[in-house]
Amino acid sequence: MASVNPFNLSDSEEEAERGPNETADTERSPSDGAPGPPGNPFSPPADAEPPALPLSGNRTSPSGEGICVSASAPTAMAGTAETRISVDGIAAQLLKDQYILTALEFHTELLEAGRELPRLRDYFSNPGNFERQSGTPPAKDQVLGPGGPLSECGSAGGDHRLLLNRAGSISTLDSLDFARYSDDGNRETDERVAVLEFELRKAKETIQALRANLTQAAESEIPSQERKNFKSSPDIQEPIRPLEKRALNFLVNEYLLKNEYKLSSITFSDENDDQDFELWDDVGLNIPKPPDLLQLYRNCGSSLTSPRERVDASVGVDLGDLSEIRFAQEPVKKPDLSQQVLVQELEYQLNLLSGEKQSLADQIKKLQRCLHELTAVWPFGSLLCYLAVRAIYELLMTLIANVMDSTVTTDSNFGFGSRKLSPAFQQALLSFCRMCSDSRLGAEVSRIADNEDSVMLMLGRCLPHIVPNVLLAKREELIPLILCTACLHPEPKERDQLLHILFNLIKRPDDEQRQMILTGCVAFARHVGPTRVEAELLPQCWEQINHKYPERRLLVAEACGALAPYLPKEIRSSLVLSMLQQMLTEDKADMVREAVVKSLGIIMGYIDDSDKYSQGFELMLLSLGDPSERVVNAVHQVFIPAFAAWTTELGTLHTALIPSLLARIEKLLKQGERGLDEHKLHIFLSALQSLTPPLFAVVLQNAPFTSRVKLHGDIPAIEVTRFPRPASPLQDMATIIGSREMLSALLLLYDHQLEHEGTTGWGSLLWVVNQLLPQLIEIVGRINVTSSTCVHEFSRFFWRFCRTFGKIFTNTKVKPQFQEILRLSEENVDASAGNGILTKATVPIYATGVLTCYNQEEDRKLLVGFLEDVMTALSLSHAPLDSLKASFVELGANPVYHELLLTVLWYGVVHTSALVRCTAARMFELLVKGVNETLVAQRVVPALITLSSDPEISVRISTIPAFGTIMETVTQKELLERVKMQLASFLEDPQYQDQHSLHMEIIRTFGRVGPNAEPRFRDDFVLPHLHKLALANNSQSVESKKIDISIHLFEAYSALSCCFISEEVMVNHFLPGLRCLHADMEQLSQEHEVILSSMIKECEIKVENRGISISIASSLVGEDAKTKFLSKMGQLTTSGAMLANVFQRKK
Repeated sequence: MASVNPFNLSDSEEEAERGPNETADTERSPSDGAPGPPGNPFSPPADAEPPALPLSGNRTSPSGEGICVSASAPTAMAGTAETRISVDGIAAQLLKDQYILTALEFHTELLEAGRELPRLRDYFSNPGNFERQSGTPPAKDQVLGPGGPLSECGSAGGDHRLLLNRAGSISTLDSLDFARYSDDGNRETDERVAVLEFELRKAKETIQALRANLTQAAESEIPSQERKNFKSSPDIQEPIRPLEKRALNFLVNEYLLKNEYKLSSITFSDENDDQDFELWDDVGLNIPKPPDLLQLYRNCGSSLTSPRERVDASVGVDLGDLSEIRFAQEPVKKPDLSQQVLVQELEYQLNLLSGEKQSLADQIKKLQRCLHELTAVWPFGSLLCYLAVRAIYELLMTLIANVMDSTVTTDSNFGFGSRKLSPAFQQALLSFCRMCSDSRLGAEVSRIADNEDSVMLMLGRCLPHIVPNVLLAKREELIPLILCTACLHPEPKERDQLLHILFNLIKRPDDEQRQMILTGCVAFARHVGPTRVEAELLPQCWEQINHKYPERRLLVAEACGALAPYLPKEIRSSLVLSMLQQMLTEDKADMVREAVVKSLGIIMGYIDDSDKYSQGFELMLLSLGDPSERVVNAVHQVFIPAFAAWTTELGTLHTALIPSLLARIEKLLKQGERGLDEHKLHIFLSALQSLTPPLFAVVLQNAPFTSRVKLHGDIPAIEVTRFPRPASPLQDMATIIGSREMLSALLLLYDHQLEHEGTTGWGSLLWVVNQLLPQLIEIVGRINVTSSTCVHEFSRFFWRFCRTFGKIFTNTKVKPQFQEILRLSEENVDASAGNGILTKATVPIYATGVLTCYNQEEDRKLLVGFLEDVMTALSLSHAPLDSLKASFVELGANPVYHELLLTVLWYGVVHTSALVRCTAARMFELLVKGVNETLVAQRVVPALITLSSDPEISVRISTIPAFGTIMETVTQKELLERVKMQLASFLEDPQYQDQHSLHMEIIRTFGRVGPNAEPRFRDDFVLPHLHKLALANNSQSVESKKIDISIHLFEAYSALSCCFISEEVMVNHFLPGLRCLHADMEQLSQEHEVILSSMIKECEIKVENRGISISIASSLVGEDAKTKFLSKMGQLTTSGAMLANVFQRKK
């Protein structure tokens, strides 16, 4: 007999070939020949576990070319040779005979062996092979017929698709990503939240369907014939069903617990140890919980509430339901922008994910308990049901793992991670994200829909606004539509296109439009998570980094900061930081660089890679050196406070950051011996000033008393003037510490510690006292005292420093160190040798930066005494007065100190030493410019007149510059006449005719104040007396005096030549004085003589042109203006440059 292939025959053909006696024989399973029920080769024994499905008990590896059919088959085949059958033939026969599970396992083993079979792949990847012909489930007798559940599918000529319920999973075998479930651990997870939600919804639908089927099967355990018997005989009560018994048990146990029958409840639970009384779902799947026993008793005569009207709180909650509830309960009021919206949204997301995770975990536990019951409930298809549930279970486990990973990732990226910033500082830092949610559209953008239903609701809200406005440059109305679609669209290419449209929606977006786009981007980031933000939003920013329109680049810069909380930390500290650094160095628009600096500050609030410290420091210096003032302001307002907060956490604020700035200042001073770069000094010093509040916060937080802080009880409010006004909320001490209550409590303990307990063991404060202050004072002594800019910068720094650290610290720690260096003791005040430190910038900075911090009476007395001592010491030691002048200039800029400075000067006016009186007279010159005329009339002029009658001629001469300044600045005629009379007495009194020093001082003063003085004073007083002095100098016999007077006259006439001088004064005084000076210069200086000749010639031309212009004007009277004017113009022989002077008006 020829070899027979048992797989070449269908079931019907095999039955036709069997004899009558063979039909009664037991069929053998294709797996191993074990006997099984007739007509159902897939049914295992009733008491057996779900078996595996091997093709044969004697088979080769799937990688072999075929399968050997051994002689263990029928005896008739014992003598035949082995025949090898192709793998594809086996697969075809299995599919033809509807051995679907065997074919599935065969296909799986082939895949594991790396030999994929196209026939099996195509079959199992086609969902149509597993669908029913109609949407209704098959009748029970169809599924449980004599031939088994698969007998209907195996008939010849019938439909070869398997009549099975299609699984709710979205994945077929070939659509599954096997690498996703592999254990190699090398593939990065790029799951998308939207896909996960979709899979979860599908898995839930499958579970719900399974619940319904299981419950229906449990309810139908009693045979239908028995039910008919019970219905026909009402006297016979139908026995309790298992489901009813479990429900009643649950209600009884609940009643016992509620009424304090705890021992009875424990006993009852022990007697029903197969039931979980803590979970209603253990009673039955998909069954609502009824009211308790008491409610059932009370309502036994009335109709009970329909299950549809009740809500089962213990059943898993659907994401869509939660989102609808959230939108329905969302208040209409305008949402808060910064911390409130962020915290509420994060708490909602975390609670949502936690609830979903717990719900899925509970469902998995119930599925595990149900697995052992499936065989008893469905004995006809235990293997099929087992495999289906196992597949769903594995899919759910994978999805839950992904959700948990997503939850952890979301939680770590939406917050500040491992950073320990105070909530107030976080809120203030995030307030620099330029978002807008205080309008209808802003609120719409900030709450992105997260399911299909809410998308439709959002469309209904937005479309009425879009239609009438989209053609009128109101394209921001499209932002909610674009974002929602980009969030929920499953195709990456489509999402990328939508986000590209979003960033290119408006050609040059204005401030409001950019805020809308940024608000939408933040809402998108909250919804999709860090992975999609990195993959989808960041490329859009990168594409626009070099856009030709600054508004688009500004959008990119602002987006980098707004998206920082939602990016992976590795991307924040690498790609985003590099993008912003590139824009800071290359962008030419000030507003773009300003936004870049603010975004860098926000990045510094989230970064936790300590290796990026040096890069952050360089970015700080780079941005501080920006030529734009608005960029520098942004550095002080946002970047430096955020960077300081990071260095505080790293512990490097006072160990690395501040010492680095001090080292750069010292290096700058060493290089500045040939000329100090004041701009760089300003950069470094302003950075130190912005770091003062964080430094004080470090001192407070590391103090010995931090453990004794108590926030309850009466905590006094902080004085408004306790701290300097901060440049931004991030520099507010209350924001840095965390709250005003905490700051107030710390300040109380801080002052008490300094005043009574000292600084022992207080490392951070000891560093400030022993290292920072001495280094700063040393730097102050090395700067140039004549540089008013440097003095002002350091003075402002010390003022803010002392105000921040408090009055007790200033009096006990700062002032003693300055006083030790200045050495203003009684024995040194009158020392003739002088004191070198008094001539340096230490004096004005101590006076204006430290002594003016507090304005109480004792502080003012201390300042007055210090200035008096310095004036006395410098005068008696004949030292330069630059340090005293710098102090007066800095203090005189503030009207609050005018009375105080006049008090100091009056001390000098009445001093016994002429040297001190001379110094006082010269200081009046500096003070007059800023003092109001009332004080000048009441305090300054009387003091100067007193000094002008001083016995010492040097004192009288010293008053001349101050009198000249009064003539330059004061407008009161009476006051000017008094000053004019005093100056005239100096010039006309015979006792001063030979006073060479007095004449030089008057000439120098006239040259300084003449151009700005009143024209009448200049024409009637200054120029005539200069003429007299020049004429007298012609007859000077002492050549040295003659040279001094000539040089001063030359400078005075050079300054006055720029003024408008009347023709009379020009002819009678100015030109004659120039000619006298020219005569002297011919003998003394050839260079000056040439310049004077040119000046004399120019003045003569001016006089000549004025005469011609006067004659032209007179001849035009009564004649045709145009004709006569042109004819007269032809008579002019002057050059074009001189022609303009013809029409020059008198000023």
